[in-house]
Amino acid sequence: MDRTIDVRTPESIAFSYELAGLGSRFLALALDQLIQIAVLLALFAGFALALSHVPPQTRLHMLTSSRVNVVKSIALAIVIIVVFMVLFGYFIIFETLSNGQTPGKRVLGIRVVRDGGYPLDFGASLVRNLIRVGEAMVGYYALSAISMLLSRENKRLGDLAAGTIVVRDARLATPNFEARAEEPVYSPTAYLSGEERALIKRFLERRDGLSRERREALAWQLAYRVRNRLPADLARLDDESLLERL
Repeated sequence: MDRTIDVRTPESIAFSYELAGLGSRFLALALDQLIQIAVLLALFAGFALALSHVPPQTRLHMLTSSRVNVVKSIALAIVIIVVFMVLFGYFIIFETLSNGQTPGKRVLGIRVVRDGGYPLDFGASLVRNLIRVGEAMVGYYALSAISMLLSRENKRLGDLAAGTIVVRDARLATPNFEARAEEPVYSPTAYLSGEERALIKRFLERRDGLSRERREALAWQLAYRVRNRLPADLARLDDESLLERL
């Protein structure tokens, strides 16, 4: 079930987010897990290939050596660490470095943000994905599904612990310039709604009175809503430069 949430900052700038529903989040998870399985298969295939190049005498010595138990313990520990990093470190790394999105979330057009719409940081991603370990082991995310259905903000247990929400990327239909070729529109504001233009104008008027942290957070929130609709030459700008151009 998709729901919306309204967030009003102390600067009287209001944001409306469409929360990602149960279906889109689990589809994103399924895509991510397909990628994880492919990575694990590739790693183990590479390990098997490397092992096949070890001379038979060396392999036999490793298996009959008095240190065989130590070797097995080390190998098992390495396997456990690799599997854990692929299955759970994957989410932490991508969410932290890719603005709250794993490859699966990117395909589904959703992302993780902190409560209030602030960008996800490493600490929040770490907490929500450590909780994921327990959620995956107990009924394979059954508790997550129940939590999301009961939560007004579609939060799984990891979201409740980390103070995060999963939202849909804001989208707006790109203007059809071909249908009105006689009236070309060159202004980047053609890609924004009137509400978004008003929010950006209000932010630019008030930014000098904000703390650095609040200023950066609000600039990120506004830029994130519109960046994916803009031409490449605008989308590559940093948050405040982008808002100034709009």
